[in-house]
Amino acid sequence: MRLLSFTATLFLFSACAHQQVSVTTPTTPPPSGSVSGTDTPAPTSTNTVDPVNRYVAESDTTARPPWLKQRIAAVLAERKRNPITRILRYDYGGKTVYYISAPCCDQYSDVLDTKGKLICHPDGGITGKGDGQCADFEKRKSNEKLVWQDPR
Repeated sequence: MRLLSFTATLFLFSACAHQQVSVTTPTTPPPSGSVSGTDTPAPTSTNTVDPVNRYVAESDTTARPPWLKQRIAAVLAERKRNPITRILRYDYGGKTVYYISAPCCDQYSDVLDTKGKLICHPDGGITGKGDGQCADFEKRKSNEKLVWQDPR
């Protein structure tokens, strides 16, 4: 048994040892048009960490309720989140609601009524499907307006 394990390990090592990997980096050409020596041109693009939305929601120009201003101030008092916090207004179930994006990862997003009372968590959590209290939110929400997003 021990010999078989050693033989299998030796086989895998020898099979992988002959593999060569070539890594290339997109670069801008140097001013002279050629590269000589050990200099490497700078990459052509920068890394991004903030996701790009598939579309930009129409901005909401209505007055923000005091509880929402407090929520925005609390977000700005913390360090920048990744992804950034976005607040959107929708019509849902015959009412105006506010959707506040999750701070990160498996955390819940919030849907609140116009008085700041939590209605549900439509997404997030371990399953990504929220708390189940408004499973139809994605299908029934309408009239999207961007209220605020972290400008940092």
